[in-house]
Amino acid sequence: MMEHNNHSSNELSHLKRTDSSKSESPSEDGNLADDVVELVQKEIGGDLKSLKKVSGLLEKLTLENKQLEEQVLTVSSSVPLRVSAALSAAEESRVKLDSLLEEETLLSNNLQKHLQGAQVWSDSIGQVMGQLDTLERHMKYLQCLARIEELSDRIQQYLMTNSMWDAVGAIDRMASLDMDLRESGCSHLQAFIRETLRFWHKILKDKLSSDFEEVLTQFHWPFISPPTQTLSPPANAQEIKSQLELLVSQLLSLQTSDDLISEKKEIPSHPGQSQTPPLSLPIQIMLLPLSKRFRYHFTGNRQTNNLSKPEWYLTQVLIWMGNSSNFMDEKIQPILDRAGKKVNARVELCRGLLTLAQEKLAQDAPRLLYDDALFCHLVDEVLQFEKELRSTHSYPRAYPGVLHILLEETVFQKWLSVERKMAVEKVDAMLSAEGAWSSQYKDITDVDELKAPDCAETFMTLLLVITERYRSLPCSRAQLSFLALQKELVDDFRIRLTQVMKEESRQPLSPRYCAILNAANYISTVLSDWGDNIFFLQLQQAAVSVGEEILGPLGATEAGRLASLEGSLFEALLALLERLRGDMLGRLWDAVMRDSKEKAQPYCKDRWISLPSQSDQATMSLSSSACPMMLCLRDHLLQLQQMLCLPLFQMFWQGLTERLDCFIYEDLILYNHFNEGGAAQLQYDMTRNLFPLFGHYCKRPENFFKHVKEACIILTLKVGPALLLCDVLKQSEEDDGLPKHQQSSPESVLNELGVYKLAPSDVQILLNLRSAWLNQ
Repeated sequence: MMEHNNHSSNELSHLKRTDSSKSESPSEDGNLADDVVELVQKEIGGDLKSLKKVSGLLEKLTLENKQLEEQVLTVSSSVPLRVSAALSAAEESRVKLDSLLEEETLLSNNLQKHLQGAQVWSDSIGQVMGQLDTLERHMKYLQCLARIEELSDRIQQYLMTNSMWDAVGAIDRMASLDMDLRESGCSHLQAFIRETLRFWHKILKDKLSSDFEEVLTQFHWPFISPPTQTLSPPANAQEIKSQLELLVSQLLSLQTSDDLISEKKEIPSHPGQSQTPPLSLPIQIMLLPLSKRFRYHFTGNRQTNNLSKPEWYLTQVLIWMGNSSNFMDEKIQPILDRAGKKVNARVELCRGLLTLAQEKLAQDAPRLLYDDALFCHLVDEVLQFEKELRSTHSYPRAYPGVLHILLEETVFQKWLSVERKMAVEKVDAMLSAEGAWSSQYKDITDVDELKAPDCAETFMTLLLVITERYRSLPCSRAQLSFLALQKELVDDFRIRLTQVMKEESRQPLSPRYCAILNAANYISTVLSDWGDNIFFLQLQQAAVSVGEEILGPLGATEAGRLASLEGSLFEALLALLERLRGDMLGRLWDAVMRDSKEKAQPYCKDRWISLPSQSDQATMSLSSSACPMMLCLRDHLLQLQQMLCLPLFQMFWQGLTERLDCFIYEDLILYNHFNEGGAAQLQYDMTRNLFPLFGHYCKRPENFFKHVKEACIILTLKVGPALLLCDVLKQSEEDDGLPKHQQSSPESVLNELGVYKLAPSDVQILLNLRSAWLNQ
């Protein structure tokens, strides 16, 4: 058996060495040895009787090893065959590639020889093609000349035979040919056709214009005065109407050539305005007599050409618009509609007349920059003209009026400076006026809810007038500039109010001090309303995009609030006015409380611990020491109710109750001890006298005196409930160290008594203020 064991050990050692020689790394050798040991342990184990399995295991492993060696030999013999086959295929591919390269070289040489031979033919053919191209261009050039001559001859024949429609058609075709030649480089040909077109167009236009003016004269055009209705139409009315339609239609057909010759482009739009096309040819002709009259009266040395009277020529333009509107709507508009022209005849005439006013304003405005009075008058007249133009004459807002003249940089800056100067002067005048701090509606209760003094109301009216002046401006930048001016004026007025308030601060209960407070509140209220106005909301959106250039840099937070409409353009001003209002209300409260505390000193020092009980008195009455304080409060409330507006008075009395509540609780109740009679007297004074003073302004005034009300409840408790409440509070103090769910809650007991504001510790202090028997 020992020999058999030695044999098995030798076999295992041999297996280990064999497997170790085949391993690729030390880690793999260790794994293989572990596997062998695990195999032997599994098959043989520690039982000596299992050693008989060693021979079978050796045979099994020998067989598996032999099979593996055969597989390796088979694979090793097949690899050389595949490698040789691949080498043979590569050799064949190389031979084919060499053959293809030789063919490619041969073909390349042949192609190069062919190209060299064909180059001569290509050069000769290119020369011939160039000559053909030149001939073709010459032919086309001559064809254009022939076409121009042909059209020119036809126009001449049509004019000689008075065939106007044919002449108009020929000129239109010549204009189309002119536009087609715009992209060509034939400058001489372009100049020739343009001159030819201008020549025939002028002849035809002059003839049609002459005929058109004769027909217009029969309609009494232009209407210098309001047209009158004739009793009976002329005998040839239908013929005149037909001639009018024919001439208007022919002139409309000349529009293309007229625009081409005049090189008219669309009038550049001003900020906030759309582009406007050139005036139609019939309207241009109809404007000629009006233009002559305008220039005759409002240019040169005529007396009507007066810089101080811009209303003369602006009114004249409006009169002509009004006088001509019916004729344009009834006679010209139907012809335009039948011709397929999508234009409004009355609006077209207004555009033409506006051009006269615009040219005149552009000349006069710079000459008035150094005269504030005349410049202000000009601005007023222009604004009034624009308003009447848009409202009375329904001139579309898409078309520019005359306001853009005022938006020229120098003129606009002058306008802003004059507005600022005039506004400051008016503010100085209104503040120094005799009735500046009194309200003109003081005797009318329904109207005078805000009790605004005249100076504040006049100031906001001034701001409103400024708003109406710049509301119709077509440029948001200009509107924001005026808004910045308004904010500057409001801030200046606030500073003036602050200065006057400091002068009056020694007498905060005076009518003038209250008028200042009403003024600050009135301005704040109006600005808050403006913040929700659609016009200012639109300006707010414009301020987000372009406002930094005018209103100063906006922070990310402020810009976000403005964009989301959470904030307001007047937010900063409202905050400053709110601060002023709060400061002034604080001074009012201090003055009233100072007076009230002075009157309440005897009341606070009463012997509350020795007053007779309620059962010993026939009837309860107000403490005599409380009368001065009550009268003082009543007088101040009545006085301030008359002088302050309702919102401010509401804020005042509510703030006053808060201060009175703290004063009475801290300086009277906590300062004294109370017997049963003293507690009952205090409760009577508070509930039947102090609280009703404020009952005129709310339904439940006691809710504004929570400390005093609840203190009276504790002080007037019967002996039994008071003792039970003491026990509850003491038990709560003893339970402080216990877990929260095991602690007793005195708040529920206090709530049952009607005590919600006072803490348990405050209630304990109040119970200790009761008469001495409770502390024994």
